[in-house]
Amino acid sequence: MSAIQIDNTQVEQFQKDGVVVIRGVFKDWVEPLRRGIEHNMQSPGDYGKNYTQDGQQGHFFGDYCNWQRIPQYRDFFFKSPAAEVASQLIDSETVRLFHEHVLVKEPGTTQKTPWHHDQPYYCVNGNQLCSLWVPLDPVDQSVCPEFIAGSHRWGKWFVPTKFTGLQYQREGENLSVMPDIDNERDKYNILSWALEPGDCIAFHYLTVHGAPENLSDQRRRAFSARLLGDDAVYAARSGETSPPFPGLKNKLEPGSPMNTEEFPLIYGD
Repeated sequence: MSAIQIDNTQVEQFQKDGVVVIRGVFKDWVEPLRRGIEHNMQSPGDYGKNYTQDGQQGHFFGDYCNWQRIPQYRDFFFKSPAAEVASQLIDSETVRLFHEHVLVKEPGTTQKTPWHHDQPYYCVNGNQLCSLWVPLDPVDQSVCPEFIAGSHRWGKWFVPTKFTGLQYQREGENLSVMPDIDNERDKYNILSWALEPGDCIAFHYLTVHGAPENLSDQRRRAFSARLLGDDAVYAARSGETSPPFPGLKNKLEPGSPMNTEEFPLIYGD
């Protein structure tokens, strides 16, 4: 029996919409993750970025793949309920750590996060896949990431786009161009919420999402845990992936389970 039990209606919503909010599940992890992010911003990793483009105001910081060097991140994966939550939402007996992604939009940041979905960026195929987006500050609905309900079931994969606006080059992968969602918002069921620190937005890697600017006077710090379930396998993409995970192609064959040291088992046997 799991220590954390997710309501069946939340599991059903995740499966149907590709996204669900779980309230308060990580409230005890807010302060540790805040400390981890401050350390991360003061000492960025190899992939740390300022996403703020020329002419944009504010500061939009991002970084990933630092869980091995930042203790609070590692503790979150191995000691928090994250893996149990994911296992129930994706109906998986096992959960592996894929990576973390930290995103910080400071007050007055005019940079938007473009509409995208995550799986085309990744070296992963499968369906039992889940991200947990944990806000560390109060989030007004006006600055919350937005998700298109049911988009994980569209049967389309879209060309991945850098947060600076450039597209990844991918040949022969039959990727579609993301529709102009902002100019046709009434065509979609777009979900967003007001959130408190320690709440969680859980979403599928194929759920289309984006985020508005942060014109509030409140920081918007968020920790995203990317997690892998039973059917996750290595995928060799035709071009750049994010994260790049250099060296994986020498360890894994396409279609093989993600059972390397880069992706430790954090739930199940």
